[in-house]
Amino acid sequence: MQVIKLKPEERQKCEIWTRVMGYHRPVASFNPGKKSEHAQRVHFREEKCPSKSAA
Repeated sequence: MQVIKLKPEERQKCEIWTRVMGYHRPVASFNPGKKSEHAQRVHFREEKCPSKSAA
């Protein structure tokens, strides 16, 4: 993987969106409580099923 290094003046702010109750919303529009809740979320990552021969 290639690492890209930028000078601070070359960077721009990234807008983060998330799905809430079926709608996509920018996190910047959340109230402080919802922002805190969003920061504490644990994201689900599905793992591959082990093969039957591994048992």
